[in-house]
Amino acid sequence: MPPVPDHLFKTLADPTRRAIFERLIRNGEQTVRELTDCSGVSQPAVSKHLKVLKRARLVRPRAEGRSVHYSAKPQGLAPLIDWMSLYGAFWRDRFDLLETLLKRMDK
Repeated sequence: MPPVPDHLFKTLADPTRRAIFERLIRNGEQTVRELTDCSGVSQPAVSKHLKVLKRARLVRPRAEGRSVHYSAKPQGLAPLIDWMSLYGAFWRDRFDLLETLLKRMDK
């Protein structure tokens, strides 16, 4: 079993950070200023959240003049999706066994 992607859970556990990531997914590339204007927190706080998202490989910065533009990297969620798929297989197997049992009980 692969290790639990703790860094992704910790990164996305913060609601402001999750909102920033979701905004980048929905709206595409945004500047720090644009993200600050819609986040309800200060620019330094947004920058700190972006640093954590970058460390988790969930965003990519692009410098343009004095501005930094960020875009989401949804492929950074792959370890989390892989981890969750293990449990999907577990539950599918359990439901198959339950279905078999129920069919036998109906006979």
